[in-house]
Amino acid sequence: MLAPIIVGLLVLIGWEVAVRLTNTPPYILPGPLLVLQTLIRDWGDLFPSLLITLQITIVAFIAAVVSGLLIAIVFTQSKWIERSFFPYAVILQTTPIVAIAPLIILWVRQFVPGEQSTFISLVICAWIVAFFPILSNTTLGLHSADHNLINLFQLYQASRWQTLLYLRLPSALPYFLGGLRISGGLALIGAVVAEFVAGTGGTRSGIAYQILISSFNLQIPRMFAALFMTTLLGVMIFVALTVFSDLLLRHWHESAIKREN
Repeated sequence: MLAPIIVGLLVLIGWEVAVRLTNTPPYILPGPLLVLQTLIRDWGDLFPSLLITLQITIVAFIAAVVSGLLIAIVFTQSKWIERSFFPYAVILQTTPIVAIAPLIILWVRQFVPGEQSTFISLVICAWIVAFFPILSNTTLGLHSADHNLINLFQLYQASRWQTLLYLRLPSALPYFLGGLRISGGLALIGAVVAEFVAGTGGTRSGIAYQILISSFNLQIPRMFAALFMTTLLGVMIFVALTVFSDLLLRHWHESAIKREN
């Protein structure tokens, strides 16, 4: 734990020294101390916006987890269904969210008038980005169950759902949790990108709107402060999901068992 902290402190110190020695204007590259001062000064404006982005991220992440897990289960129950629909999941993943976000916002507003339409649109955009890792990892995990155990379940005439519940799902758990860690960060990225495209302001504006306004007004230290908050939130999401994964796997899976040597 100390190594990355030390490296980070050395980078920040080097950054601050370089800015001071070269007399770099803050509108080009502010130093870490100025960014910290700006963060403290504008905390009352930036933190509520970060909470809005976090709310979008959490809703989109939960939707991605539920839909990805359920669809992966359906895929493993029928090879025909998987081969028919999995390519469309790939297409959904490879379509640039920046390109389709305006269409999603426009379509949602046709069915959900009012301020709530923007929130739903942003959640859908973030869900699209976060959905595929859950689906692909869980599908792979469900297919990775030991075939000898599958034959044993068939020998004892276990039903398809018994095999799924007691064999395939436990075998897929490490893959599913790996997908969670990827999807958590992607949900945040999707939410921020969608906010950039939507350009929403007012009391329900997310952190991306604060970054946009700061860049337009050449308030670069404020923009860096908002970026720092977003990055820190992404790290916290990853750490929380990693701890959750280790708690579930530490007693039985090789990736989480602690060894003395």
